[in-house]
Amino acid sequence: MAVDTRVPPPKATAEPAKKALGKTPAKRAPRGLRSSVSLKILMAASGLLLVGFLYMHMLGNLKIFFGADSFNHYAHWLRTVGVPLLPEDWFLWIQRFALSAAVIAHIFAATVLARRARRARPVRYVHRPKVQGSYAARTMRWGGVIILLFVIYHILDLTTGTLNPVADPEHPYRNVVADFAPGRWYVTLFYTLAVVSVGFHLRHGLFSAARTLGQRTLRGERIVRAAALVLSVALVAGYLSVPFAVLTGLVD
Repeated sequence: MAVDTRVPPPKATAEPAKKALGKTPAKRAPRGLRSSVSLKILMAASGLLLVGFLYMHMLGNLKIFFGADSFNHYAHWLRTVGVPLLPEDWFLWIQRFALSAAVIAHIFAATVLARRARRARPVRYVHRPKVQGSYAARTMRWGGVIILLFVIYHILDLTTGTLNPVADPEHPYRNVVADFAPGRWYVTLFYTLAVVSVGFHLRHGLFSAARTLGQRTLRGERIVRAAALVLSVALVAGYLSVPFAVLTGLVD
């Protein structure tokens, strides 16, 4: 009796059929990459919130050029925003908590992203090529430190009055004039350094935020760079106009 020694053909599997039909499963982005994208979005969103506050605050500061009554009225009005729906000063405290949360989120996201970037490049080259980046990009780190120190000083000076020579909550105009008096030139110098650092930080930050939020075209990049430069210069000029007006006697 003859025995059939032929090997039966292998059974068809579903996998080749899927490949033939092009039904390969979509690959998900690595978890670390998704996390980094989320951090960049958090950094951009918190930064934009802070930028909005900076411009609103700058416009309020410029009221000092309309005289003491106008500036004092504006400062007192801030305490009554939301009244009677909110108790007096609550708007300022809500604003302070929101800004503090934005600052913490911004610093947290920047720190984590910087550490990840260093871990991704663990080996230092003996001859490291020069980074072809803008001056603002290379100074973001120390500029951020200067800004943080200035915010702390600014709160102790014009918010709590701890470091202000007048510290009269009923006359904010007098507090500002006394703060930037010619004899306190070092305060104006520190203020100038901090505001210029904000300008560099803002210029680079606006461009980075636009890229994070989806801007990729060459024409869009040129527009964003030009807009970031104009907005940064306007912010620096607006903030520095107050101390230098006091220093030169235009505001007294």
